[in-house]
Amino acid sequence: MMGFEIVVLWSDILIWLLVAAGIGLGVLIAKNPPLLVAWRRVGANRVGMASATILLGFILIGLLDSVHYRLQLESKPGQKASYAIEVLSVLDALVMPLRTRNEKTYSAPFATRLFAKETIDVPGRGTVRDYPRLKHGGQHLGGREAEVAQDAGFTAFKAMALAFIGWLGVYAVVVAVNGKNGRKIWRGETAFAWDALLITLGIILLLAVPLFWLSGQYHVFGTDKVGQDVLYQILKSVRTGLIIGLVTTLVMLPMAVLLGIVAGYFRGWVDDVIQYVYTVLNSIPGVLLIAAAVLMMQVVIDTHPQWFSTAAERADLRLLALCFILGITSWTGLCRLLRGETLKLRELEYIQAAQAFGVSNGRIIIRHILPNLMHIVIIALVMDFSGLVLAEAVLSYVGIGVDPTMTSFGTMINNARMELGREPVVWWSLAAAFSAMFILVLAANLFADAVRDAFDPRAA
Repeated sequence: MMGFEIVVLWSDILIWLLVAAGIGLGVLIAKNPPLLVAWRRVGANRVGMASATILLGFILIGLLDSVHYRLQLESKPGQKASYAIEVLSVLDALVMPLRTRNEKTYSAPFATRLFAKETIDVPGRGTVRDYPRLKHGGQHLGGREAEVAQDAGFTAFKAMALAFIGWLGVYAVVVAVNGKNGRKIWRGETAFAWDALLITLGIILLLAVPLFWLSGQYHVFGTDKVGQDVLYQILKSVRTGLIIGLVTTLVMLPMAVLLGIVAGYFRGWVDDVIQYVYTVLNSIPGVLLIAAAVLMMQVVIDTHPQWFSTAAERADLRLLALCFILGITSWTGLCRLLRGETLKLRELEYIQAAQAFGVSNGRIIIRHILPNLMHIVIIALVMDFSGLVLAEAVLSYVGIGVDPTMTSFGTMINNARMELGREPVVWWSLAAAFSAMFILVLAANLFADAVRDAFDPRAA
């Protein structure tokens, strides 16, 4: 059995810390009745639960791609074990055929031949210009290339039947949880929007199971310039988008909350200094500031190659640097919002009563100000996630985003830019990246709307 060595990247640590923090936050919400009521309203929102189901699918892919390892190389008995330079993840192991079944260059979705003609030798015909047969795509058909549609349709039908059986199993569990009364679920009479979750889960299974079944026989989204499967690139881009959205939020949150509350509560010269800082920061064009910071960080990385034992560690450091840079340039909006709300809260009677009784400023902020601002913080963070995912795509498109060796939606769109100038046009890489990013951002926005409605003080 081939051995392996666990590789822990800094981004992996942050992702799993965020998972632990999410579990801890769930425990705190369960013990806080007002927050629990608000999140129950989120759970009763059908659109919110449908979008949350989609987001959980993306998060699952990101977590599978956040457990890394290196395979052990073959060595003679008695020699010290050595490991491959390439860093893989659990997701890579699960989708091994997508990663290893590469073609020579472009091929269209469900194609059996390359996209461009080449000079090839054909037995009995000599040297001709034709479309070469793919090494992997549709090879199980042999000479029956004309039967791609029938074969793919029949395979998809079998996969959908299997997906439906799996969905029925989930439905049986949900019915059992709800007291064996399925009618209440579909009538919307349950406190939780189980009907929206089940419908969304069914759609995901009916699409995902056939997709991955067919990907073992065809390149369902085609291949790129170097023959790599586009579906594999989409799956690898999910983790990058989640890190940009979540880790950047982790960087931005403490600074925005601390400075916003301090400025609004203490006012005076403290407020003036903090306002000056974020006004100056806002006056600098964001793209230029981010570009300068990324380029300086790249110089540091290039001049210290001894810091990295693998290319994955180098790309990971640049990704975290981008998250940090986006974080320190994105906190100003939330800070200004919290400052204004704190100015209003400090004038309320119960705050003034606490000050009159000699309660310390720190205790007032922690016990009275911060809890009354948490709904704003939660709403802002959920809504900012989609904006940060789009920001990464834009920055990578202009060449100042993630490392070129790291797959992301931005790098895929950037690489597809040159493909659009071909004749005929290579459209599938751009379409696949755009569609996946659109679904992720749309789900995040819809879930943000549900959270905003649930935490709106005017609701309920």
